[in-house]
Amino acid sequence: MVSLLLCWVLSVSDGDTLRVSCPAEGHRVVQVLRLSGIDAPERGQPWGAHSRRQLQQLCHRREAEIVVETQDRWGRQVARVRCAGVDAGQAQVRAGLAWVYERYSDDAQLLAWQVAAKDQRRGLWADPAPVPPWEWRARHRAASSAQPDAAYRRQQDVTPR
Repeated sequence: MVSLLLCWVLSVSDGDTLRVSCPAEGHRVVQVLRLSGIDAPERGQPWGAHSRRQLQQLCHRREAEIVVETQDRWGRQVARVRCAGVDAGQAQVRAGLAWVYERYSDDAQLLAWQVAAKDQRRGLWADPAPVPPWEWRARHRAASSAQPDAAYRRQQDVTPR
């Protein structure tokens, strides 16, 4: 059963992640939500700051209508979010500040808005070869795992007896 929650947006982490406070059984529950169907540039990635700023302008310190669809592997709720009557995920894609996360979305309208943003070179599509966040994260994970951490290096210096 899908239910509609009315929550207050406390903060915006990046272009697809919000921290919200929702009423539940007489008290407020603070949780982190990820916007459904999209993947926005990470904070350290080109267009990451623009994407975050756009979502802040739309949702920060506003009431949001939230429909939770699932939970991701990190325990975050994945949801459709509307702020000021606007679907936040759709707004991000239309502005060219997020990709449709095709691995998890088959929303034809969202894909059409992405194509339009790309054709009009809006936002991240102004770059000749924008790097999707899932590829950017994979590259950064690979780069960080290629460098052994200090504890590992210390273990390698220990001579067995």
